[in-house]
Formats: sequence, C-alpha cells, structure tokens
Amino acid sequence: MSIIKYFDIDIGTREMISVVGGGGKTTTIFKLASELKQLDMRVLVTTTTAIYNPSTELYDDLVVLEDGQSIENGLKNGTITVLGRCISPQNKLLGVDSGFLDTIYNEDLFDFILIEADGSKGRPIKAPASHEPVIPSNTSKVIGVIGIEALGKVIDEANVHRPEIFCEVTNSRIGDVIIEEIIVKLVMAKDGLFKGASADSKKYLLFNKADNEMQMRQASLIGKMIRNKGLLINGLLAGSMANKRIKSV
Repeated sequence: MSIIKYFDIDIGTREMISVVGGGGKTTTIFKLASELKQLDMRVLVTTTTAIYNPSTELYDDLVVLEDGQSIENGLKNGTITVLGRCISPQNKLLGVDSGFLDTIYNEDLFDFILIEADGSKGRPIKAPASHEPVIPSNTSKVIGVIGIEALGKVIDEANVHRPEIFCEVTNSRIGDVIIEEIIVKLVMAKDGLFKGASADSKKYLLFNKADNEMQMRQASLIGKMIRNKGLLINGLLAGSMANKRIKSV
C-alpha cells in the first residue's frame, strides 16, 4: 500500500519535507524514504535536532560531517542517505544546521530531503519550546505527528514531552487528562504543533499508532473538530505508519 500519496508527494518534483511533533516521527520519515527509494529517488534523511542512530538496514549511506565525510560522495538513484553532524556518546545522530540543508536543497543533490525537525524523547505528544522546531526555509510540507495513544492519558512527564509548555499552549494543567479538545488546541495554537511552518508550506496532520477501530474513530472525531475550527490543513490522516496502514479522516 502506497503511503506517499496521502501526503500528495509527486515524484516529478523535488521536495523538502519537515516532520514535527511526537509519536512516530522517525518511523514516518523512514517509511516515506523507503517508498521513495523504491521509486528510484535520491533520498536524504536528516535532522535539525537529534535522532537515535538508525539501524543500517534503513539506509544505504551514512554521512557524518565531523568525520570529514562529504555529502556528494556516491550519490545514486534509488538510495537513502542519512546525514548528521556527529554521533553522540548516547548513540544519537546530532543534527545539522538548517541553512546547510537549504544549501544542499539548492544544489539539487537529492530528489527528496526528509527532516526530523523536532524532538520528543519518545513521548506521543508535545508542544514546542521557544527554540523549536527548526524548519529549513525550503520546506514545502510540514507533517505534524501525534500518537493517538496520548488521548486519555494524564498530562505528566511520562506521557508528554515538556508538559509545562504543553499546558501553557493548551490552557491545561499538569494532571489533567488529555481529551479531544486539548489535542485540538495543540493543533490550532500559534505556538502549537505547526509552530514555525511558513504560510506557504502545506500542512498534514497524522494521528499515528491508531491500531484499532476505536482509535481510528477517535482520530476521525478530532479531525472533524479541527475542520470545524477552520484550520487550513492539506491532509488529516490516521493509522499506523509502522504497518504502512493509513487513511484520510
């Protein structure tokens, strides 16, 4: 099943896509990258923050800038290249400067550049801090990810990345239960899920890890509430990126 169609990806055009939020950003990026590779595209996967050093089976080449490696070595159609500044002692691939990614894009080295532009420390939901997300200016699409399993959970450190900021953005309190209205506020807020996305970039909201019919119905309800608020969004999607099963809601 093709998933790139749900994000209106046209292999006839070059694109830079930034992924923000929580609940499956890295999985989303590599699933998209895999499909694009199968279509003979040159794909760059990178981050402006940090990601866990990905498993070798997910990519063809790893370029670490502080090791003196060049991004231009061995570029071929139908490949995935992973780029980072360095690998930390915690085995995290640390991010590169957003301006550098804009330069790479302008040099036409890759057909698609997929960027993890936000960190969530494995939590399913978050609101961005003042310094994030870091979205390069050539980004044409922003995918905001929320793990639907956050619904019904308590707002605390275990379930929400930076819960204090999340509460400020959603007008909630530590210890509150995350209900549909709180998620709607996160998506709609100026400093919420799509913070930093330019007016020109297309926006897609993905409710990830919707593994059963109840969760799909929950995602659909939240989607309807967002539409009723009048948010200009190009796609409302739900499903499981890990299993490549998503649909519009």
